[in-house]
Amino acid sequence: MAAPRVFFLLCLSLVAVYVSADGSGAHGELMKYGFPVGLLPASVESYTLNRTSGFFSVKLGESCRVTLPPDNYLATYSHKITGKLVENRIAELDGISVRAFFKWWGITGIRSSGQDLVFEVGVVTAKYPAKNFDQSPLCEGSHSSL
Repeated sequence: MAAPRVFFLLCLSLVAVYVSADGSGAHGELMKYGFPVGLLPASVESYTLNRTSGFFSVKLGESCRVTLPPDNYLATYSHKITGKLVENRIAELDGISVRAFFKWWGITGIRSSGQDLVFEVGVVTAKYPAKNFDQSPLCEGSHSSL
């Protein structure tokens, strides 16, 4: 009788670990910290999050390109995205770049401010309505130079 119970508990714990590490979990974590799911593309394969320090790593199936609303900026996501996640703030962000003014810029942080998101590119910021990021973008294709 004890062996089936132990086996059941082991299977249950494996399912819990899998659910916390799948792609939908990464999008759910964003929501827990005050961000819309559309900050990450739909192609998330896995993630890790240290709940004590806030440091995270997100892995995509491959690097990809998306067009970001509302101004149709071209953005690239590296295969691996890292940063520090705390309530209403993503800091030390690495792995997301956006093309503006004929140049690629690395997004270094994102803040949630009321109904808006404030994107940080070094000391420069740009504010956009959070509702523009309610849906995860689909990758438009691989970006082999990342």
